[in-house]
Amino acid sequence: MVETPYIIIDELTMKRNITRMAEKVALHGVSLRPHIKTHKMPELAKLQLQAGASGITVAKVGEAEIMSAAGVQDIFIAYPLVVRSKIERAAALMDKSRIVFAVDSIEGGSILSEIALSLNRVLEVRLEIDLGLKRTGVLYEEAEQLALKLHELEGIKLTGIFTYRGSMLSGQPTMDTKAAGLEEGTLMAALAARLRELQLDIRDVSVGSTPTGEYAAQVQGVTEIRPGTYIFNDRMQETIGACSAEDCAASVQVTVVSVRKDGLVIVDGGSKTFATDVQPGGLLGMVGFGKVIGHPEAVFERMNEEHGILRFPEPAKAVAGSEAGAGAGTGTEAEVGATGTGKGAMSFSIGDTLQIVPNHICSTVNLHNAVYLKRGDQLEKLVVSARGALT
Repeated sequence: MVETPYIIIDELTMKRNITRMAEKVALHGVSLRPHIKTHKMPELAKLQLQAGASGITVAKVGEAEIMSAAGVQDIFIAYPLVVRSKIERAAALMDKSRIVFAVDSIEGGSILSEIALSLNRVLEVRLEIDLGLKRTGVLYEEAEQLALKLHELEGIKLTGIFTYRGSMLSGQPTMDTKAAGLEEGTLMAALAARLRELQLDIRDVSVGSTPTGEYAAQVQGVTEIRPGTYIFNDRMQETIGACSAEDCAASVQVTVVSVRKDGLVIVDGGSKTFATDVQPGGLLGMVGFGKVIGHPEAVFERMNEEHGILRFPEPAKAVAGSEAGAGAGTGTEAEVGATGTGKGAMSFSIGDTLQIVPNHICSTVNLHNAVYLKRGDQLEKLVVSARGALT
């Protein structure tokens, strides 16, 4: 028996997601390099590679170390490394795996160059471009100047450019993922063309997220996309239209621990179980911190560390000790509303289990030591090997 709260992954849905993305990308002759930040497990990275991915993307050297040790041979660290010890750790992996570094400043490039020369290595680097997300990345209009300076540095070889922008259009968040992806791809392909005119050997033009990747891949000149969330999907991707409800492979299983007459149902998963980085509201207009499967009327309205508070439109009725504790969908009193109609407010028993699709699955997975792969009626435990790999 697996004790709640825990993440359950439907294997069939996950594999369908992996295959679908690989097929979409292959139609355009573009490479797929999924970001493993979503799952952080070598077993799942290998499934993506077997389906046609050319390599993987990570954000941390610790993630790269775990993936390389598991046999992954092509890894892009899509985060500028500026600390000597981290660069040396990443370079040490080059004996087993192709490692591609990221850079977004001349200072960062100089550090990479210095260490490369001291190790008698040539480090392959990609220049990160900021297309409006305003985090790491050189400004688009300054990219050519920086690329020329990086080209002059010994020990590093500039082979590509990359960006991460998410669903943005003309510098603003958008729900039009197609237009966003096409604009992203067009801007990057145009920049790559200008850099080649400057005699720079730009081979890789790497773009794309789960909502925009398939559209960016349609732009001539784009060579690679790096989606991550697509393997599981989540409520945010469903809301933005990047997937359907049936494509959400991951959910969190929780247990009802308290039922109140004022319509609140308390479950045993709070902010230590569910990510809070994607808040309700905003552009997407999401209500609550997740979607309760089978109960569209429920609002996951708030969390404490160990408590998740669900609100129902009418008071829920506690049935402590009932045999309905195996789950809310049993055809028992737990399934019939307080009015006896099966609609509106639901009656729950303490001990019932619920499944909640979180707003953001990537950060949620990183809160858990393991997930459980649902294969038919069986659950297989998978350790989240790169969980907490923060350096």
